[in-house]
Amino acid sequence: MKRAFIFLSLFIALLVQAADRPNILWITSEDNGPQLGCYGDTYATTPNLDALAKRGMLYRKAWSCAPVCAPARTTIISGMYPTSTGAEHMRSEVNLPAGFKMYPQFLREAGYYCSNNSKEDYNLVKPGQVWDDSSGKGHWKNRAAGQPFFAIFNHTVSHESQLRTRPHTAVHDPAKVRVPAYHPDTPEVRQDWAQYYDKITEMDTLAGKNMKELDEAGLAEHTIIFYYGDHGSGMPRSKRWPYNSGLHVPLIVYFPPKYQHLAPKDYQPGGESSRLVSFVDLAPTLLSLIDVKPPAWMQGHAFAGKYDAAPQPYVYGFRGRMDERYDLVRSVRDDRYIYIRHYLPHLPYGQYLNYMFQTPTTRIWKQLYDEGKLNATQSRFWQTKPSEELYDLQSDRDEINNLATSKDHQAILNRLRKAHEEWVMKTRDVGFLPEGEVHSRAKGSSPYEIAQNDKTYDLKSIHAMAALASSLKPDTFPELKRGLKHSDSAVRWWAAQGILMRGDSAVKQALPELRAALKDSSTYVRNTAAEALGRFGEASDLTPSLAILIADADFTKTGFYSALYALNGIDHLETKAKANVTGIKALPNELTGYPGKLGEYIPRLQERILENLGEKITRPPGEAPAAKGKKKKKAE
Repeated sequence: MKRAFIFLSLFIALLVQAADRPNILWITSEDNGPQLGCYGDTYATTPNLDALAKRGMLYRKAWSCAPVCAPARTTIISGMYPTSTGAEHMRSEVNLPAGFKMYPQFLREAGYYCSNNSKEDYNLVKPGQVWDDSSGKGHWKNRAAGQPFFAIFNHTVSHESQLRTRPHTAVHDPAKVRVPAYHPDTPEVRQDWAQYYDKITEMDTLAGKNMKELDEAGLAEHTIIFYYGDHGSGMPRSKRWPYNSGLHVPLIVYFPPKYQHLAPKDYQPGGESSRLVSFVDLAPTLLSLIDVKPPAWMQGHAFAGKYDAAPQPYVYGFRGRMDERYDLVRSVRDDRYIYIRHYLPHLPYGQYLNYMFQTPTTRIWKQLYDEGKLNATQSRFWQTKPSEELYDLQSDRDEINNLATSKDHQAILNRLRKAHEEWVMKTRDVGFLPEGEVHSRAKGSSPYEIAQNDKTYDLKSIHAMAALASSLKPDTFPELKRGLKHSDSAVRWWAAQGILMRGDSAVKQALPELRAALKDSSTYVRNTAAEALGRFGEASDLTPSLAILIADADFTKTGFYSALYALNGIDHLETKAKANVTGIKALPNELTGYPGKLGEYIPRLQERILENLGEKITRPPGEAPAAKGKKKKKAE
């Protein structure tokens, strides 16, 4: 009886304490950048969000950190970079360290009712109960009487899948849309862009309903409101790409007079802020608003509330595996410039992604490239990448004039490169491990924890080899060959990648070393060696190399991530893979028990490989490649 009384007293005390704290409403939308009227876009029709900006404040330089949904939400929910937690790859699932929490857990402990309507989509395993209600029925109305709330309403109407849905009744005139310089100016591209704006208007209407509902309940002046998009537009070269076009998001905040003492120092109703903020800052900011000090392991910086931190000079972005395709890109921006570092520059920007190719713009863009009908700027997306890119966002909004080799910009390039490299080391970026090793090295622990220890993650040596490999400098070849004998498998992997990246001549000079690497204990090292030998080695190298790739592409024997990597290697062999099409067709393709859509990626890639080899794939009309027996879903 005494224990029950104590528990009840503590609960009541929490409620009393929380009663003086603000309600917080987050209105979020998917796949849209700052294409809103309040951001100066005269083509956009967004009266409700424009009205919110007039009584609140908008941020001109907000970044999502990730240019795709799951890693972006993972950044928000944890207050940490997914590159630190091992959660950067699209649709993966890793553990947080014991004792780490997701931000709603802190709010709930402080007496808040936390609802999420309706998508989670995290790449992290939830450490216990996170939300009071996370469903299509989640709503602040369901809280206890007098209980403060934190509520999210996420609108999917602007999602990539919706801007390409046909038939569609146009509202915005496609003839008046601005086509960015990197896209071809075709009817398909104009319709996709115009439909995107139509969907933003629909989203704006839904946001207006969220705010009206709050006002009608008499809660508007007791509630802090945030609105943001989850990354850039759903159009190709925005979504999935850590350019400013893929990371720049709208962010509007409103503080009612009662809570303007919690507002940012530069807050002015109807004003703008040029402060650099990003998604990693949102969780610390929330805690700061409710008088909870953000834990030291959160990597963001609060920009409002009691624990408001100093503005930061840079924001950071990243790209890892996107669905079935691997890549590793990092980006950083300051007030004016964006720097992009490609660690796998031999892979083209526009690798074939099943889901991305369902957009008409993607298909016509690639078709015109194959037909030789694009200019140099429009063609770049389908070609391999430079090691570094640098753009002046003030004069080059489409990020098409790469200044990385400009003599006049070397000081800026070096400064941003240094900022990037310091961030990699400070945050212990675990993305320089092959994805499968992120999981295998962290077995019984978490990727974040193993990354803190040089014995389990020698970041200095691994990153040094990754930087050397991806520099594409010819005079580094001897170091790459020596790297193939390093004791750390990740260093050996990057050394093999470096030889592969340099193509025919480099592979020919390293035939003995690559042939020896076919027996490496790491599937990633031997698969990279096999791809290099299969593509650029002698005729006699193809059969054993392809045999290794096919054997390792069997997920029942090597695991999901190793198999996916091997399948990418087979696909990179192009028509040479036809030498063992029977072995490819015999690979298992039915997966169960994988989180989200992760299990669909291996079947998709297998089907793509076989189609490219002239093998007929039978599936229901209109259905895209997916896991066998699984119904194709509407949105990703």
